[in-house]
Amino acid sequence: MSISVHRELSEPYEHQLNNEKERFKMKLSQKVLSIAHSPIRRFYVYANQAIADGKKVYFLNIGQPDIETPKVFYDAIRNFDENVLAYAPSGGTPAMIKAIQGYYERYGMKYHDDEILVTTGGSEAIQFALTAIVDLDDEIIVVEPYYTNYATFIAVAGGKTVPITTIAETGYSYADKDLIEKAITPKTKAMIVTSPGNPTGNVLSKDDMRMILDLAKKHGFFVIADEVYREMVYDGRKMASMGEFEDAAEHVIIIDSISKRFSACGARIGCLITKNKELYSNIMKLCQGRLSAATLDQVGGAALYNELAPNYFDDVKAEYEKRRNVCYEELQKIEGVVCEKPAGAFYITVKLPVENAEDFLIWLLTEFDVDGETVMFAPAEGFYVTKGLGKNEIRIAYVLNEHDLRKAMNIIRKGIQAYKNG
Repeated sequence: MSISVHRELSEPYEHQLNNEKERFKMKLSQKVLSIAHSPIRRFYVYANQAIADGKKVYFLNIGQPDIETPKVFYDAIRNFDENVLAYAPSGGTPAMIKAIQGYYERYGMKYHDDEILVTTGGSEAIQFALTAIVDLDDEIIVVEPYYTNYATFIAVAGGKTVPITTIAETGYSYADKDLIEKAITPKTKAMIVTSPGNPTGNVLSKDDMRMILDLAKKHGFFVIADEVYREMVYDGRKMASMGEFEDAAEHVIIIDSISKRFSACGARIGCLITKNKELYSNIMKLCQGRLSAATLDQVGGAALYNELAPNYFDDVKAEYEKRRNVCYEELQKIEGVVCEKPAGAFYITVKLPVENAEDFLIWLLTEFDVDGETVMFAPAEGFYVTKGLGKNEIRIAYVLNEHDLRKAMNIIRKGIQAYKNG
């Protein structure tokens, strides 16, 4: 009897205790919970296991170039002889800012010291831009498929990602005034424009840029121009920049980086450029809050801009154009593949004749090989905001040499045949 009474007394107490625990339970923010893990990196567990099993994996999933980082970068760091490795100025070292100015002047764009902020890679520049302009539930227009970190940074800033959807059959083109204007609302704070594009390789012409900036002026929003692949345009196309339009300068935020241009991804040096003085002043607060970008990396970054011969970019572009041609040529041999030849960057997004590209990738890494070799790419579903899109699409980064690219494409071709027949 006493045991029964004890239970009657303890059960309400336990219930109350559980309620108290739930009340004081530590909880994460809805912002971070709403963010997805990287669709590019989350399949490494399968790739690592394939390697452990003795297979060679061709990595086409991430934009890490295999072109050597120019030696002037390392030489500049080796020659650094200050007694103390001190903080850099929050907005960037004078030498780095001057080097960036010199680069833009070669393309006819002039920027003053108080219009350039050196950042920890282009990613921080995007994050700072969005933090500075986005209030809760403000809308940022992106073109899907899109660079996935855009949605991450928009969510962190408290905004909403509004997609403009493009398709493989038209080469993921979006330079259509009516299409863009349909996405604009009173809550639109900015449109993020990537040209040359990641993940599609789509390139905007100067007329396309003019149209987008005219819309920005008409509706009063910013254009965040991610131009980290600026030189990488092919088939005789002329490079263009949102920074060339002086009449729209107040609306333009340029994002740039040494990562892809100089094959220096690990240096983490980028920049944010704006002629909007109010915006510059307020983003400087964020730069001051994180103290500074790395001093030594800025030393090396300045050397890349200052000491490389003018034809450096020509040689790099020619190499990537050759790889683009090889990748596209090999993809055209695969029955059922849908893709247009990309005009720039070093990515191609492809629709495959499979129902689910993620399942196909896992199968390639776990169950399939050609002479002990297999391949890893990035399934494209994670590059879309709209649910259900991109399930049968992939992004390929053609960052490998011609020989390895042909082998990787052959593995995909043979893999699709075996997968469909199995």
